Amino acid sequence: MKVILKQDVKTIGKKDEIHEVSDGYARNYLFPRGLAAEADATALNVARTKTEAKAHHEAETRAAAEELAAKIKGKTVAMPVKGGASGKLYGKVTSKDVAEALTKLVGTEVDKKKVEMPGTIKEFGSYEASVRLYAGVTAAFTVKVEELPL
Repeated sequence: MKVILKQDVKTIGKKDEIHEVSDGYARNYLFPRGLAAEADATALNVARTKTEAKAHHEAETRAAAEELAAKIKGKTVAMPVKGGASGKLYGKVTSKDVAEALTKLVGTEVDKKKVEMPGTIKEFGSYEASVRLYAGVTAAFTVKVEELPL
């Protein structure tokens, strides 16, 4: 019997997938617990439509992430901060600071959790960093920490 899963079922598959199961398993376990519905013609059409819509949405999201990655790739983010004569900063540059500067640079919100830096920056200089925008889509850029002019 073909069924469409309403929820993830550990032994069968994920939500909205179509699977072939035995009649007894479907009638005695899946249907009473609300885990699946019988896959008749209308239910199959609805499931296929949902799958196509999900795929289309993911493709749009990935395209937007790739477009943003093209804007960011190779850019230099200038971070003017206060520091001492020895080259040490008064404080540090964090991923939050870099994300805010990157947001101003490209005009699109960048999440601080997605910025990957080589640790916390505590000295002047140039550092390589990257941002993860989507699964498999990253953009590398340079963070230039310079002394704040007085």
